[in-house]
Amino acid sequence: MLPLRSTRTLCHSASEPILLRLKSETDPDTLFHLFQSNATNRLLVENRFAFRDTVTRLAAARRFDHIHSLLHHQTTLPQARREGFLVRIISLYGLAGMTDHALRTFHHARGPRTVKSFNAALKVLALSPKLDSILEFLSLVPPLYNIQLDVFSINIAIKAFCDLGKLQEAYLFMVDSENKGISPDAITFTTLISAFYKSKSCEIGNGLWNRMVLKGCMPTLATFNVRIQFLVNNRRAWDANKLMDLMQKLGVEPDEVTFNLVIKGFCVASYLDMAKRVYSALHGKGCKPNAKIYQTMIHYLCKSRDFDLAYTMCKDSMTKNWFPDVYTICMLLEGLKGSDQIAKAIVIMTLVRKRIPPFASEYLASMQSILSRS
Repeated sequence: MLPLRSTRTLCHSASEPILLRLKSETDPDTLFHLFQSNATNRLLVENRFAFRDTVTRLAAARRFDHIHSLLHHQTTLPQARREGFLVRIISLYGLAGMTDHALRTFHHARGPRTVKSFNAALKVLALSPKLDSILEFLSLVPPLYNIQLDVFSINIAIKAFCDLGKLQEAYLFMVDSENKGISPDAITFTTLISAFYKSKSCEIGNGLWNRMVLKGCMPTLATFNVRIQFLVNNRRAWDANKLMDLMQKLGVEPDEVTFNLVIKGFCVASYLDMAKRVYSALHGKGCKPNAKIYQTMIHYLCKSRDFDLAYTMCKDSMTKNWFPDVYTICMLLEGLKGSDQIAKAIVIMTLVRKRIPPFASEYLASMQSILSRS
């Protein structure tokens, strides 16, 4: 029997759209019953967001029983014969962390199973990867349902292997797949290059980069950013800058991540004038500095004692509610006070106090104490 509150909600005026009623409902039991009572409502059934939002909130409330009842009921409806709908149910079980339910849904599907639903189930396994489970799924399931893997399958598996730190398995899986006629794409190479660079296996990462280029696989923005990150981490700021120039000649426009990496590279290498030039070029490309770019520039400007430009950038950043870390703000306040620019330091402290959410009281006291010293 439903509680009184649930009964009232379900009997609410029909003039209120079901999607709005679901969105405003906060009680998990009422939310479940409201969704279930409208399970055949086409407006609801075909709305991906409503499904996802409901499952997310039920999972947050740890009402996995409701999630199973809700999704299992959907598999009994006519639309469950469509593979696209099956993929959605599998993915929603994955969103809730219900891996076993997702796999059972795949295996007990009423409609056809193709590589699309296979990839959905594989992606669920990859969310909390276990090497044995993924290897077993990859080896046993495709022949069981006569499924041919595609490049999406390969990329999901390689990402899972990399997340597990099994880089050799990831690389060999790519080679084996290529031998079976599935050519790696830019995502495949980017995932592997990034993983090998992060594991300090630079030679293999460089080899994969070269292999990608030789095969005529065009690097994407993400690939270039991974390579530039590697160059910056290895104090090769000039090479990073050259690569950013090259990517533009190839028709790949850098984004804020690219600019921030190159700026940081020059800052760390003490080429602050070059960092300023790249910062100016960012504006020329129609990009706007983000919080990370401001943080990088302000921090290194303070370290090089260019407090005037650091102040201008910091004030601009803070008016957007983007605040450098406390250490950088303290450096700036110390520098402004030490160069007899107390008025500017007061402006920064005024903006600091307006931060949303506010800084912790001990940080505010620490910053204020800089101005209070005689």
